[in-house]
Amino acid sequence: MLARLRSFWEEPGPADAPRRVWRDWVLVCGFALAVGLEVMLRPGLPFRWYAGIVALLVLPTLLIRRTRPLLAVGLAFGACGLAPLATGLDLGLNAFVFVLFLGYALSRWGSGRQTILGASIIVAKLAFSLILGHSGPNDTIGGVGVLFAVTALGAAVRYRVRARNREFDQVKLLERERLARDLHDTVAHHVSAMIIRAQAGLATAPFNPDAATDALRLIESEATRALAEMRGIVRVLRTDEPAELAPTPGLSDLHNLAAQHRVGPSVDVDIRGDVADLPAPIGTALFRLAQESVTNARRHARNATRIEVSVVADDAAVRLRVTDDGETAPARASHSSGFGLLGMMERAGLVGGTCEAGPAPVRGWMVTAVLPRA
Repeated sequence: MLARLRSFWEEPGPADAPRRVWRDWVLVCGFALAVGLEVMLRPGLPFRWYAGIVALLVLPTLLIRRTRPLLAVGLAFGACGLAPLATGLDLGLNAFVFVLFLGYALSRWGSGRQTILGASIIVAKLAFSLILGHSGPNDTIGGVGVLFAVTALGAAVRYRVRARNREFDQVKLLERERLARDLHDTVAHHVSAMIIRAQAGLATAPFNPDAATDALRLIESEATRALAEMRGIVRVLRTDEPAELAPTPGLSDLHNLAAQHRVGPSVDVDIRGDVADLPAPIGTALFRLAQESVTNARRHARNATRIEVSVVADDAAVRLRVTDDGETAPARASHSSGFGLLGMMERAGLVGGTCEAGPAPVRGWMVTAVLPRA
């Protein structure tokens, strides 16, 4: 038990806590307007101007609730606990409900140490108000319940986001492993070609020195290409477990996508431009992106009859577009943010390109990717 408490105490806060955004200013202005209206219009509110001034002074803590949650909770709940000492009564301003945002931010963005200390401040404030008679037992119990629910919600969102980020990282690692295997096959092909050229050069060198020179030139060319493609393996995760791998697919295998699916929407493949000398990693990436896009279209496109795969190559880049004529349902839109698209974006990014997906201009869904030719 002590070990768990110590682990929670030492847990760091999320590193991606956003700073102030325009929504924070809207929130502050909205609550400031609510405070002003309640002070002026609510009948029977004791010490209305004093309560309004205290609320307006505490309100800016909403702006630092993510980056400094403990400070925000300390200032807000400290002021709310000490302010009634001047009146002997609870301020009773309903607009003070904004402190719930601070409780949520404490468990969502605070470190373990900040969460424990902030929760202690909140409990101390509630107990202090109960002891001095500023609030009754029912109000105190209700306040504890509401604040507990809000902080629990913040903790649940925090750990759900963390779990989803771990799932994203796993998808990225799997895609990098797959790309590393593809690149391994490509480099192995170049090395095999170099060995064959070297053996041929050695065999012909005694009676034809020019053939040996030509072999050396070819070896140099293959080595240069292999070295350039091996640079793409940097930062790519590879496993040490041996595996029987299928031949690495390339751009020439795109036409097989149409033959693989004889039931359901037809698949039409159109390749334009010079794609003969594309580097193997680029061709493999294009095939993987098209394959995943076609698979997703067949799974999720409602009432689709046709899937079009278009590849256009120019001197600088190769552009892939996969479209279908299915219905763009809300479920399809929510699927676009899933792990399939994440893997495709990772695959494109590792070879220096980009990949996007979204509703097509007229009907259906569209996936576009732009990969550099070099």
